[in-house]
Amino acid sequence: MLGFCFSAVAIPMLGILAHARLQGSMFDFARKVSPFFSLVYCLLVYAISLSLPAPRTASVTHEMAIAPYFDVAPWLTSLVYFGAVFAIAINRSRLSDLIGKWLTPAILLVLVLLLGNLLWAPPAEAGIPQLGAPLGAGIMEGYQTFDAIGAVVVGGVILISLRLQQPNLSAGQRFRAVTGAGQIAGISLLVLYAGLMACGAFMDGLADPAISRTGLLGQMSTRALGQGGTYLLSVLIALACFTTAVGIVTGTADFVKTRFGESEQAYRLTALAGCLLGAVMGQGSVEWIIAIALPALMLIYPLTIILIAMNAVPLWWTPPSVFRAVVGVTLLFSLPDFLQSLGADWFGDWSRRVIPLHAQGLGWLLPAVATYGLLQAWRLGRDRGVF
Repeated sequence: MLGFCFSAVAIPMLGILAHARLQGSMFDFARKVSPFFSLVYCLLVYAISLSLPAPRTASVTHEMAIAPYFDVAPWLTSLVYFGAVFAIAINRSRLSDLIGKWLTPAILLVLVLLLGNLLWAPPAEAGIPQLGAPLGAGIMEGYQTFDAIGAVVVGGVILISLRLQQPNLSAGQRFRAVTGAGQIAGISLLVLYAGLMACGAFMDGLADPAISRTGLLGQMSTRALGQGGTYLLSVLIALACFTTAVGIVTGTADFVKTRFGESEQAYRLTALAGCLLGAVMGQGSVEWIIAIALPALMLIYPLTIILIAMNAVPLWWTPPSVFRAVVGVTLLFSLPDFLQSLGADWFGDWSRRVIPLHAQGLGWLLPAVATYGLLQAWRLGRDRGVF
C-alpha cells in the first residue's frame, strides 16, 4: 500500500500542486531543461496517454459494465465509447458540472459502502502475502495506474476549465482552489486504494487466483452490495473512466491548439484523431493494455516524477542548472530499467550489483536525489563564500 500510494497518490497530488504553482500548461513542466526537450516530452506523454490509459478506460468499461450483461463485441463498445468522448470533448464546459456535482459523490458513496461492508465483516481470512519485495511491487503497480501522467495532463485541463467558468478569479484564488481540491482528492484516493487492497486480501480463497482486476472488483461488489449494487458500481466506474478519457483527449487537444495559434480546427482534429486511436486500442483487454504499457512507463514515469517534484518546490530551489542536471541523471539511470522491461538486459548483473534499488525498478531514485542534494550543497556553500 505504501509503495502504491507513493506512485499513485502522493506523486499525482504533487503534480496538481505543481500545476497550480505554474499556472500554465504541461509544456512549462520541462521548460527549464530547454523548450525543445519540453516539446519532445509533451509529445511523448500525450502519445502514450492517447495510446494506453485512454483506451484502457474503454476496456474497463466493457469488462465491468457491458460484457457481464450484454453480448456486445469489444470493438462496438470502444467505437460508441470514444464517439461519446469526442462529443463531450468539443463541448467541454459541461464536463466540470458532470464530474463535480454528480459523478464523484456518487462513486465515492458506493465505494465507501463496499469497503465498509467488507471490512466490517471480512468474508475470509486475509491471504498470506506472496510478494517478495512488496514496496517495490507496489510502486510498479502504482506506475500502471498512469496517475502521475494523468496529473500533468489533466491538471492543465482543470486550470483551463476553471478559467473558462470563472474568468474573474485571480492567480492566488485559482491556486487555492486547485490545491484544496487536490488535497481532498488525495485523501480520498488514499482511503479508497488502501481499503480496496485490504478487501482484496480478505477475498483469499473465494476467487480464482488468476482472476483479473476487474473480475475481482466485480466479485467484491456482489458480495458486499448484492447484484443491484454491482450494477450501480459498474455504471459509476464506466462514467468515471469516461471522464478520464475525456480529460486525456481534451488535454492533448488543448496542447496542440496552443502550438497552432489557438486554432479551434487544430483542437477538433486532434480530439478526433485521439478518439480514433482510442477506439482501435480500446478493443484489447485491460490486462493486455497493462502488459504492453510497462516499457513505456519505465521510460516516462521516472522523468515525470522528477519533473513533478522539481516543479512542486519553490522556484529558487530549482535553478535551471540544477534542474537540467537532475533530469539528465534520472534519464541516465532509468535507462537500465527501461531496457530490461523490453527484454534487452544489456547491463546484466552489473546494474543490479552497482545501482541501488535497481531490482525494484527504482535505480534512478537515489542518484537523482544525491545529484540534487550535492548541487544544492554546492550552491549554498558558494553563496556563503565557502567555495
